[in-house]
Amino acid sequence: VQLQASGGGLVQAGGSLRLSCAASGRIFSSYGMGWFRQAPGKEREFIATISQNGGSTYNTDSVQGRFTISRNNARSTVYLQMNSLRPEDTAVYYCAATSRGLVSVASRYDYWGQGTLVTVSS
Repeated sequence: VQLQASGGGLVQAGGSLRLSCAASGRIFSSYGMGWFRQAPGKEREFIATISQNGGSTYNTDSVQGRFTISRNNARSTVYLQMNSLRPEDTAVYYCAATSRGLVSVASRYDYWGQGTLVTVSS
């Protein structure tokens, strides 16, 4: 699976962005999908994951109520809607695919996109 993330950019605190991750190469609906982020000098952090059919999602507490993961299997795309952004959300955001379903551990993902930078100014 090849993954291409897009949608990052510069936004003011309190603003919104929607990240997209387009997949190609294999049957997208066979994979659970996840979003991670990595801020400068920090480890990669789990953000959200969604099951193969989109029926189940799970996200980390720090984005609860602000970020929403979704997917469109017909378009082979997973999204991350980010609202009420904060400066501490600044990071490179990565999408990833796993054959294991709903997963929050980075090491259990099989494929990774190249990342898209989100910068939130105060």
